Amino acid sequence: MMNLADRPAEDPHSRRILDLVARGEARSRSELAARLGVAASTVGLRVQALLDAGVLEEAGAGSSSGGRRPRVLQIAGDGIVLSVDLGGGHARVGRHSLSGALHSTRTIEIDLTDGPAATLARVAEVFDALADTARIHAIGVSLPGPVDIETGSVHQPSRMPGWPGFRVGEHLSARYDVPVVVDNDANLAALGEHREQFGHTHHSITVKAGTAIGSGIIVDGRVHRGATAAAGDITHTRIDGSGDVPCSCGNTGCLETVASGASLVRQMRARGNDQVRTTTDVLTLARDADPEATTLVRTAGTHLGQALSGVVNFFNPHAVFLTGSMSASEPFIAAVRSRVYEACHPLATQRLRIEAATTGADAILHGAARLALEGLDIPVATD
Repeated sequence: MMNLADRPAEDPHSRRILDLVARGEARSRSELAARLGVAASTVGLRVQALLDAGVLEEAGAGSSSGGRRPRVLQIAGDGIVLSVDLGGGHARVGRHSLSGALHSTRTIEIDLTDGPAATLARVAEVFDALADTARIHAIGVSLPGPVDIETGSVHQPSRMPGWPGFRVGEHLSARYDVPVVVDNDANLAALGEHREQFGHTHHSITVKAGTAIGSGIIVDGRVHRGATAAAGDITHTRIDGSGDVPCSCGNTGCLETVASGASLVRQMRARGNDQVRTTTDVLTLARDADPEATTLVRTAGTHLGQALSGVVNFFNPHAVFLTGSMSASEPFIAAVRSRVYEACHPLATQRLRIEAATTGADAILHGAARLALEGLDIPVATD
């Protein structure tokens, strides 16, 4: 397995060439050179490396503008990338083209308490069915907990017996003989949404607000993990006036205890509504104008906005994207937006977008595929 931490430095020209060809923004070497602003010889070397790696292919000759007809480039049609988003009770599996486009998905029931070997065996069955006879180039895996990037394993997870220290990437790489990348769900959701919105430029924060809360930070189109891969974790930000509800981290009054879907369920049941069992139940009541549910959802959005305001002032991103089940609630998003705009400096919010993620439930799969594509062992040509 090629770990994210020790893979060779990525060639930015090769990554940009793939993006431009995949998006249809450049179809020949000359168009690529013009878009990238580099010498034709540099583009030629990178394109040849991508052709040799089986990621690009030539598809006949294009139209001539006066000289020799250029060779048309396209993403190789016989290769795929696989992705999987492992959750507590289900796994969502995707098949992507080498452009990163998601072509099909399957959802299966799993139980992470069965342990990594049994769980990944179930996932592998779906991988095999989705791949069929296509050539698998890389695999991206999302885990629901802190991930040790160097080993491709989950680090200090909750409710995942047998997983700590298990090298998920190496396990799957041994089976499929392809590069496997592993990261946590919040980082991959952030990467997936950001690349769909901005490509390889700009800065953003994506918050996954569902039963629990997580977030990822993207700087210039790349995941920012920090010194110990803990960057972006706003879950345990202390919220003023949140009370003394204990958190799994050992403190009280953390964001997750007052703004997560699980906290809303707990608060509704504490008010005597024993019919509420899931985050969806609370959101359904809010959509039906139940006053208690609506108030709790809006208050949760205000608390999240309070936690985000310091991050926005400090980081000054172009956008804050919201994903997860809570992002389907307009009162929740409106409350987040209102609190951030109220608490932040005007310069920090002058061009700031705060909105629901467009990739929805597929954000994590998109991010896993993008990261897997960056982990491909593409020969880097030298000038």
